[in-house]
Amino acid sequence: MSFQLTAAGWLEPARHCASPHCDGRPGGEVSLLVVHCISLPPGRFGGPYIDDLFMGRLNPGEDPYFAEIHRLRVSAHCLIRRDGELVQYVPFGQRAWHAGLSCFEGRDKCNDFSVGIELEGTDTGGYTEAQYRVLAGVARLLMQAYPAMTPERITGHSDIAPGRKTDPGPGFDWAKFRAMLATG
Repeated sequence: MSFQLTAAGWLEPARHCASPHCDGRPGGEVSLLVVHCISLPPGRFGGPYIDDLFMGRLNPGEDPYFAEIHRLRVSAHCLIRRDGELVQYVPFGQRAWHAGLSCFEGRDKCNDFSVGIELEGTDTGGYTEAQYRVLAGVARLLMQAYPAMTPERITGHSDIAPGRKTDPGPGFDWAKFRAMLATG
């Protein structure tokens, strides 16, 4: 699948859900791609809850787990669902709030210079072929748009927040993803 990047930083085709949980990117630099995973409630796929979390409208009464997280102000630039659907919450020129306390190559505050892409999944599970295809396509486009972002600057949340985060987890096949990225 091929993607286009609009002048405003939105991907086409993608479903757009503009999150309020973002702000200006200091310096405008985009040089890192961080791969995450998420499922809400944990271990369950589908449903509106990831959108609801990133949009700031998660209902704490829908699931006991939501009572712990409904007040979080978090977002990612994109989500890739199990079936390959691409959802974008924050334009790439803005800073999404996905990495938290983080460090890459000695530089703190990865949100300032990174794009965060969530895969619908769990730290312990695997990912679908559709997710790998969409992630590789989006990553190739981002590397064209932002030349400082190279294959070596694509990493997991666990790598920038070790001991605090474990995603995308051992079920993410980095070798497969890097091969798909290279073959375009």
